[in-house]
Amino acid sequence: MDENVKNQLDQIGDIVDEKIEKAFNSAKDNAKGEVESSLKSEISNLTNEFNAKYEDATKRMDSIEVENKKALSNESSKTFKGALQKAFKDGAIDGLVKGSANASSFEIKADMTMAADYTGVVAGETVVGAIKYDPSRSQHIRSLIPQGSTDAQTIRFPKESGYSDNAAATAQGSALGQSDFDITATSVNVERIGTTMRITEEMLNDTPQLSSYLSARVPGKVLAIEDNEIMNGDGSSPNLDGLFTDGTAFTTSSGGLFYQAIESANEYDVIVVALNQLSLLNYQADSILVNPTDLHKIVLLKSTANEYLRQQIYTGVQPTIMGIPVTTNTAVPNGKFLVGNLAQATQLWIRENLAVSFSRENSDNFEKNFVTVKCQERVALTNYQPNA
Repeated sequence: MDENVKNQLDQIGDIVDEKIEKAFNSAKDNAKGEVESSLKSEISNLTNEFNAKYEDATKRMDSIEVENKKALSNESSKTFKGALQKAFKDGAIDGLVKGSANASSFEIKADMTMAADYTGVVAGETVVGAIKYDPSRSQHIRSLIPQGSTDAQTIRFPKESGYSDNAAATAQGSALGQSDFDITATSVNVERIGTTMRITEEMLNDTPQLSSYLSARVPGKVLAIEDNEIMNGDGSSPNLDGLFTDGTAFTTSSGGLFYQAIESANEYDVIVVALNQLSLLNYQADSILVNPTDLHKIVLLKSTANEYLRQQIYTGVQPTIMGIPVTTNTAVPNGKFLVGNLAQATQLWIRENLAVSFSRENSDNFEKNFVTVKCQERVALTNYQPNA
């Protein structure tokens, strides 16, 4: 109730009480117990005024309450949720609920903007813990060649360096031809391949996935260097003897079979001729290594009728040429290739296998709260048969 109206009613009530008390005392003094007519009139007028003001105040309060309810109802209907609830309450889907109708439609008069229902942050964040990064090579060269373990620093092996073949059909009583061969002791050193990096302890503590990320990411980078050493190492320490360095070169001399004999020769033809050259040396190829660009170039080759020749490459998921698996690796330079019987030609020796370690024992790590991450391996490559 309005404070001003309440005060007015209280004042009138006090006056009425005062007049009634005065009338009572007057009646006691009057022998007949009669109240003065003027006093009666005052009490009656004041009582009527009190009742009128009270009734008016009550009506005003009722009116305010009704308006508040309307405002609340209107505010609720402004939101999609409130309008939907009101529509359901008013029977918008009664027919659907009772089974007398198969569908129901009704208009929602509401503000459909997000601001009508939501303010501030309406949903929490989903944090993906794993660190995202570009992939490493899916296949490394070490998976294509034999591997062995060693506890030595040097790998020595005997290698045939020359052979004089004088074997021949010989007439009775004639001397047999003498064949000679040369054996050379060859040795290679175990070399170290690896890397280190320094990170803060806070990085390890504040990023739960960091140690897992480094344990997966750094070895992939080291193995990529190993690929390059296996393929292209020049043999000068600390480099390995690479397959391109030791392997026999593709013959392009005029005395070579197929030299300039294939019309409009392309990359596919060159690899087939290389397989032939290997076969002439009595080796059966088990691997073909090319750069991804060269493989895709071969896949896009077309005939004179503008038809793709890719059926010669793909007989399934694994690309092959003449039945020999083709492996792509970016350690093979664009424009170069290697065809080989790798099972006989070479071997990777492992003194220390690839490992990742974390340590504070380096330089001023302890003082500055650094951790050193080290990833390394110690390996050697023995190329037994360059002609393979």
